[in-house]
Amino acid sequence: QVQLVESGGGLVQAGGSLRLSCAASGLTFSTYAMGWFRQAPGKEREFVAGLSWSGGSTYYANFVEGRFTISRDNAKNTVSLQMNSLKPEDTAVYYCAAHFRGGELFTLSLVDYWGQGTQVTVSS
Repeated sequence: QVQLVESGGGLVQAGGSLRLSCAASGLTFSTYAMGWFRQAPGKEREFVAGLSWSGGSTYYANFVEGRFTISRDNAKNTVSLQMNSLKPEDTAVYYCAAHFRGGELFTLSLVDYWGQGTQVTVSS
C-alpha cells in the first residue's frame, strides 16, 4: 500500500551533479521524517541525509561535506536529494526512507518504509 519510488539516478563524471527524487504514496506524508541512505558494493547500507517530519531540521553524514542538500515538498509528497561535486566514492544504490514523526537523524532500525533504490555511478 505504501510506496516510495526513487528516480534521478544515473552515470556522471566526477565533479558532476545529480538530483534524486522520491515520490511517496499511501501515507500521510507530512507526518513522516524523510531520509536518504546508500549502499555500495560490499558495504553496509549507510545514512546520507535526513529531514525531520516537521521540516525544520536537516542532518547529513560527515562524508557529505556540504555537497548535498535534502528538501521536501509536502504538497507534492516528494523528497529530493541534490548532489553536487560527486566523487567516485559516492557510487552506490540510493534509497529513500520514511520514519513516522521522526527527527532528522535516522538509523536503519528507525525506518518504517523503504524505496526500491536508484543507482548512482560516478566515474573518474
